[in-house]
Amino acid sequence: MRERSALIYSEKERGSISMVDFSLKNKIAIVTGGSRGIGEAIAKAFAEQGATVIVCSRKQDGVDRVAEEIKAAGGAALGIACHTGQSAAIEVLYARVKQEFGRVDVLVNNAAANPYFGPAVEITEAAFDKTFEVNVKGYFLMAQHAARMMIEQGSGSIINIASIAGFSPPPMQGVYGVTKSAVIAMTKMFAKELGGVGVRCNCIAPGLVETKFAQVLIESPEMLEHFTSRTPMGRHAQPNEIVGAAIYLASDAASYTSGATITVDGGYTA
Repeated sequence: MRERSALIYSEKERGSISMVDFSLKNKIAIVTGGSRGIGEAIAKAFAEQGATVIVCSRKQDGVDRVAEEIKAAGGAALGIACHTGQSAAIEVLYARVKQEFGRVDVLVNNAAANPYFGPAVEITEAAFDKTFEVNVKGYFLMAQHAARMMIEQGSGSIINIASIAGFSPPPMQGVYGVTKSAVIAMTKMFAKELGGVGVRCNCIAPGLVETKFAQVLIESPEMLEHFTSRTPMGRHAQPNEIVGAAIYLASDAASYTSGATITVDGGYTA
């Protein structure tokens, strides 16, 4: 019997294989925390790939700026202010998206809070609640609303931005790390529940990225050394270095990827 590796194809067979499609043309994408940092970079990259992007963040002027920059570059975008820790604001957001576009193809849960930096034994209840309100409840409610629309259309991609802190909470950020562990678990839960109806859910776990959100770590020589000395690439990331994973997960190239956590950390967790 003739043996043949699955990795070896004839010229005819190679010609029949479709090119991987990373295009986001005609997709409607919501990006939370989209007014700066990782969210802004993802929103602009999605627009470059052809998506219509709904840029969300708490302040209207912030989302308007990003939306206008996207449009000035030839893309399509709409800025909608939304505090993702508040269920009423989320209801308003999705009502408008449904009215304006009638569908949502991609959700990027990126908005996050980290109001406390210090020992977990000293965190206040208010800071604890705020961290969970945005990082866990907000992610869940945003995903829940998106999933309902995606189920109706039989397709969709939910992308949760977690953190390597979700694998092992770093010093002085224990509660934040716990919320990111919950995000990773939530991703797997939605992947299992929604896979049968054509909806994928995945997670990106960045390492240290230079954003306003991580400013306290970047500006602390001790904390920066803690991360970079343990990172094989010897440095922290820029927001645009997270974009590639997000485009992959949003696109049809990831049609069989669900429940995954893609780590983008320069080798920190290797």
